[in-house]
Amino acid sequence: MQYMLLIYNDPALEPAYGTPAFQDMMAGFFAANEQMKADGVLRGGEGLQGVETATSLRLRGGKVETMDGPFATTKEHLGGYYIVDVPDLDAALKYAALLPSAGFGTIEVRPLMDYNPAAS
Repeated sequence: MQYMLLIYNDPALEPAYGTPAFQDMMAGFFAANEQMKADGVLRGGEGLQGVETATSLRLRGGKVETMDGPFATTKEHLGGYYIVDVPDLDAALKYAALLPSAGFGTIEVRPLMDYNPAAS
C-alpha cells in the first residue's frame, strides 16, 4: 500500500537556513532518503518552496479564481512530502519517524487511494 508522508513545519520553529542546526536537519533528511531507498520503499518526494510562492485556485460559478498563497492560514505549512510503498500503517509510521521535522513539526501519514484494486 502506498502512503504519503506530508511534512508540516512552523517556519518559526525550524532551523534557520545556513546554520549548523539546518545542516543537521538536512543530513537527517538525506539519511532518511537513503534508508527508504535501501529498503526499496521510496516512490517519490520533494521539498516545497515557501507558501509565499504559492498560488491557490478555485472554480466558482464557472469562473477560475486565483489568489496568492495557501487558502487556509495556519502556523504549520506544508513543506514537502514522501510517497512510500509499504505493507501497512505501522511501516509507514516507522519511515515517518525518520524525518527530522517530526521533532519540531508534524508528519501526516495518509494512505493513497487505489482506484484500480484488481490490478494491485
